[in-house]
Amino acid sequence: MIPINRLLAGYRSYKALYHEKRAELTQRLADEGQRPAILVIACSDSRVDPAILFNADPGEIFVVRNVAALVPPYEPDGSHHGTSSAIEYAVKDLKVEEIIVLGHHKCGGIQAMRSIVSGEVEDNHEFVGTWMNLARDACELHGADDPNSGASVEMATIKLSVKNLKSFPWIQSRIDEGKLRVHGWWFDISNGELYGHDPRTGQFSVVEKLAPVGASE
Repeated sequence: MIPINRLLAGYRSYKALYHEKRAELTQRLADEGQRPAILVIACSDSRVDPAILFNADPGEIFVVRNVAALVPPYEPDGSHHGTSSAIEYAVKDLKVEEIIVLGHHKCGGIQAMRSIVSGEVEDNHEFVGTWMNLARDACELHGADDPNSGASVEMATIKLSVKNLKSFPWIQSRIDEGKLRVHGWWFDISNGELYGHDPRTGQFSVVEKLAPVGASE
């Protein structure tokens, strides 16, 4: 099937499911606007779509996607900050109650940065390399030249993004007030398992086994 026709077929299925069988949901979203309680910061990777992964309905989660699910530090310097502006809107305007940084197995952005840090390849990108510098420390700390360190680097990058989230004062204040919780999750594409960072141990465990799952980082 021609790729664009596959999308059109998918659209017809969506329309039949939500605008015909569940018209009350889509009409309410149109009339009342969105009220998602959860912000997911995810990778742009086509294999890890948060809406599919969490079987979410329209309007249920607010999603920010970029290369490697990175969160930059708080830098209100007047430059263009797409990820930070989306986070600001989700927190200040939508008043989300949960933020999930969702990294994943075999992340292409992380793999590229590991190759650059190890000297295996030169950075020939105009934008990606600069963006992925956010993950450089994690790559260097966990051995970018070690072929088995991929998951460790990915998880370390998630923890870095969680740390950067807390550098936003209006995020930290809502955490302190008990109005917002932040989580770091890692999805293993190969086996379908979802792991969450436990701030008490510093380790990642299968999400269902975390106690409590809702603890903020």
